[in-house]
Amino acid sequence: MGVFDFLKKKKEPKYDVTNLSVKDLDEGFVFDYNLKSWVVKEVYQYDWGKNIFTKEYKIDSGDEVAFLSVSDNGELDLSITKSIKMQELGDGIREEIRKKEAPAELEYEGTKYLLDEDSAGYFNDVTAKSSEWEELISYDYLNEEETLCISITQWDERNFEASAGNVIQHFEISNITPDA
Repeated sequence: MGVFDFLKKKKEPKYDVTNLSVKDLDEGFVFDYNLKSWVVKEVYQYDWGKNIFTKEYKIDSGDEVAFLSVSDNGELDLSITKSIKMQELGDGIREEIRKKEAPAELEYEGTKYLLDEDSAGYFNDVTAKSSEWEELISYDYLNEEETLCISITQWDERNFEASAGNVIQHFEISNITPDA
């Protein structure tokens, strides 16, 4: 610590500490959801083109890990998902996507899901402070009530990931506090 370090102005946060919202989340933040406290472990950003960006947070409650997706394109869309195995979505789904396109509907755990949108974009791991962006294609499915969701991400010809979870409302996330 230098002699005059106390004169340096502290860096101002990018958010209003008196009025934090889900759009302000960052690595180390803590929030309450579904009767648990969750810590934001990692931050990811997606660029879908046409100045459309979404964020995803890897969150940990101590006994489970999930992903919180935040999209704000005029309307705030949130979902909390967990990774699942591709084969849980049916035999041959990878080949079906590779050969032509994603199926218009899926069944998972007895629930029917309909393809909501497919989008090509780029992914960046903000937490790793990487300047590299990876290409991807995302296939998003919703159940008929639009309360449950499934996402399939295709990273390249052979590499796929899947997640399933719930569409949530912004008020379900509370007590947001920044990293101490």
